[in-house]
Amino acid sequence: MVSKTSLSEAIDLARGLIPITKAGIVAPMRPDRLGKVAAAWYRFDFTPGGLIAFGARRNPDHPAVIDDAGTITYGELDATADALARSLVQKGVEPGDRIGILARNHRGFLQLIGASARLGTDLVMLNTGASSGQLVDVLREQKLVWLFLDEEFTERLPEGFSDAEVALSWADSGSSALRDGWTTMTQLIDDAPPPKSPEAKLPARPRRGKTIVLTSGTTGTPKGARRPEPRSWMPASALLSRFPLHSKEVSFIAAPIFHTWGFATVQINLALRSTLVMQRKFSPKETLRLVSKHRAASLFLVPTMLHRIVDLPEQDRDVDLTHLRVIAASGSAIPTGLVKRTLDELGPVLYNLYGSTEVSWAAIATPDELLDYPTTTGRAPLGTVVKILDDDGNEVPNGEVGNIFVGNGMIFEGYTREGAEQEVRGNLMSTGDLGHLNEEGLLFIDGRSDDMIVSGGENVYPREVENVLSELDGVLEATVVGVDDEDFGKRLAAYVVRKEGQAGDQLDEDGIKAHVKDKLARYSIPRDVVFLEELPRNATGKVVPRELPDPQGDEKA
Repeated sequence: MVSKTSLSEAIDLARGLIPITKAGIVAPMRPDRLGKVAAAWYRFDFTPGGLIAFGARRNPDHPAVIDDAGTITYGELDATADALARSLVQKGVEPGDRIGILARNHRGFLQLIGASARLGTDLVMLNTGASSGQLVDVLREQKLVWLFLDEEFTERLPEGFSDAEVALSWADSGSSALRDGWTTMTQLIDDAPPPKSPEAKLPARPRRGKTIVLTSGTTGTPKGARRPEPRSWMPASALLSRFPLHSKEVSFIAAPIFHTWGFATVQINLALRSTLVMQRKFSPKETLRLVSKHRAASLFLVPTMLHRIVDLPEQDRDVDLTHLRVIAASGSAIPTGLVKRTLDELGPVLYNLYGSTEVSWAAIATPDELLDYPTTTGRAPLGTVVKILDDDGNEVPNGEVGNIFVGNGMIFEGYTREGAEQEVRGNLMSTGDLGHLNEEGLLFIDGRSDDMIVSGGENVYPREVENVLSELDGVLEATVVGVDDEDFGKRLAAYVVRKEGQAGDQLDEDGIKAHVKDKLARYSIPRDVVFLEELPRNATGKVVPRELPDPQGDEKA
């Protein structure tokens, strides 16, 4: 007797073949390569490291990465990942150990992903925006045996640090950047013992390691979240059911790989055997130049990067982007003003993915949906369930605000820190956001459950005010938070960055309040308006509330 659950899963798996077939992941291949791919699949399943191996066996000469160091093919990427794994085995790394990486976007990140899959180790992806104190706390909490980091981050490690072996994943200064006992990733690859050496034998079917992503850390020390490895083609099918991507195209990966969104973009593009173009440091002008030069079909970024691209002078955006079909943004909310500008100036290419470290993805909005509803986050992709629940766990009617719960095959497996947990109801996990569905089934985010404030007895969602401000001429960016108030309990404070030029110069506190008053209810009008040179953001583009100044003084809010 087949259970309803197993039957439903079987149906989803069958449906999931359609997107990956249309995208070219499933396609005829030469018999000799088919055998090699089958062997790699048995060894690695659908892990990120396995995707590198699949690409190397199907298209070894196809460019895998174009970065600041040049071009590397899938065959070369696979071979160097294997060499790195053999070198680490020789140095005593065992299955189940934890290896960390603190790096920007470049081939070294992918080489370590491939090596970790061969070793059966857990890979801890560290946030480049972490302070020295946060970094040391996380390193000790995660009990790393090896740490790979780019040269620019070495100053964040205290002298005499000995909690893990250290290798530079990127070294502009060469050996002069090394401290005593350190090495480089390049040296480990070059010095690897031969493949059949007894002291460097790799397992035929390695342990399935975990990928540990550090939460954004806008408050306190980041927590480690254990990400599951894909168990089938469904994660790829889910994204491809909403993103019109095709195999062996060129994709620009601007979103930081250490973040869940950036890591997901790498995985889907490896599955497609795409050529991944990367820069270690984001430059909006250089990004557009490289997108044009390499005729990239897709660009993956976070909203602050998109903001900087759209805000470039017209002459800096005068490049050929006719081949660019997808600009996919995620990681934080996209202000409605930015949605409209992107669609107006770059065309119907914007896709918005809503998700989190814990639930992976929940919904994806297409350009057509954003044209009609600029504030929507779209629909749940294939194999994903989104429900809006009240505080008792009951579904609420369309249009009513409630707690967003999500179910899919990539829900995280818990935090690495004891005592930290995420609310779960049945097979659904809370995102921590409040939202609603409209009559067409589109999802809208009303704000974080802990961001909603009660001001004078009224429920106020700061995000609604932020969206209104984003459409005001003269506003470059804005964030709105609740602050304590003796009379109302809480009041809204708006922090605004003005655009350069006449519109920004003429913008004042009264203009901000009048604009909100014209669009929203009186209780949504900010009582405080603070103009800043820039908003404090972390490495993934999220505003860090604790670094905002007090609206009534010089202290932090």
